Amino acid sequence: MLLDTGPLVAFLNRRDAYHAWACAELARVRPPLRTCEPVLAEACHLVGVTAGGPGAVLELVARGLVTAPFRVQDEAAALGALVAKWADVPMSLADACLVRMAEQAPDETVMTLDSDFRIYRTRGRHVLRVVMPPDR
Repeated sequence: MLLDTGPLVAFLNRRDAYHAWACAELARVRPPLRTCEPVLAEACHLVGVTAGGPGAVLELVARGLVTAPFRVQDEAAALGALVAKWADVPMSLADACLVRMAEQAPDETVMTLDSDFRIYRTRGRHVLRVVMPPDR
């Protein structure tokens, strides 16, 4: 499972509208969840005002529940091509990393709250497998 920012933030923030959904979905997944450093940076920023804040994100990484094996530097050209291709959406760096990770591991599913993942395609034409709340 590839983890996007939204479910990570919802899981850590009890006041988030998708907290219960994120907890239920994450309980079904066997760790570790794979993500990228841009997702971790976004999550740390967004949970900065909640109890635990960035430390809660980093604790999930320290415990091995979330891993970030993807290296932006190694994939900069491919990420640049994705960001350019989807500039009209627009695609964030975190989204580009997750799409690239999905290209590299086509059996992976992206857990997200971002409906843009219904638009994105891998290798130009393959629909991404996503898990998201039904109202997204």
